[in-house]
Amino acid sequence: MILTIDIGNSNIMLGGFCGDELEFVVTLSTETNKTADEYAAKIQSVLGVHKVQGRAVRGAIISSVVPPLNSVIKDAVRILWGINSLMVGPGIKTGINIHCDTPSSVGADLICACVAAHKLYGSPSIIVDMGTATKLTVVNEKGAFEGVSIIPGVLMGANSLSENTAQLPKVELEAPKLVIGKNTADSMRSGVIYGNASMIDGMIDRINDEVGRELSVYATGGMAHLVIPHCKHEIRTDKHLVLKGLNIIYNKNN
Repeated sequence: MILTIDIGNSNIMLGGFCGDELEFVVTLSTETNKTADEYAAKIQSVLGVHKVQGRAVRGAIISSVVPPLNSVIKDAVRILWGINSLMVGPGIKTGINIHCDTPSSVGADLICACVAAHKLYGSPSIIVDMGTATKLTVVNEKGAFEGVSIIPGVLMGANSLSENTAQLPKVELEAPKLVIGKNTADSMRSGVIYGNASMIDGMIDRINDEVGRELSVYATGGMAHLVIPHCKHEIRTDKHLVLKGLNIIYNKNN
């Protein structure tokens, strides 16, 4: 089994692959103050809960947008399985080119999503990754990374409403029946859910205008299931696009 690990700002996703088959996905909270021993214990515990603790891991690969945790998670994997994890970054073969001013600055998660979308669904495309931030990445017909737009994420916006106002409460995120809210909670839900859906639709239109053609659109990330169904464009959702990209990259390097 190959263990794929995506270290995000809010969560760490771990996926186990046998060949191209994603056998399991587990999630940990991102905590930069934890040690390698503590993360090893957490990983071992959560894998036990999902009854995958005894599975043999022969390799691991990590993408990360939280640099302080890179060596911590690598050490945790070494403690548990005695293997040295690959890290997505300079020097690793991804199979795609990066067309931007500073290729080394492109997030590893964006690269993994591009790799998976190109191989699994084809290019050119727009990839909408809805995590802590919402990222819209453009991939050309050869699968190369052309650039990205980064927008405050769904939860970031919702939390900002309640934390920076005197009378707006925290609300559970779900789509209300009406866009025009009749109470405070539904008004906030409308703005967060339908507002983000409209923003994504509008950005897709602008990107299509800029490249001069209609691009296929794929969505991933923890917030995608809340917002993407309310978009007007046809968008295919693959919740684990980054993990699948990690598995593809691992196989390219072994």
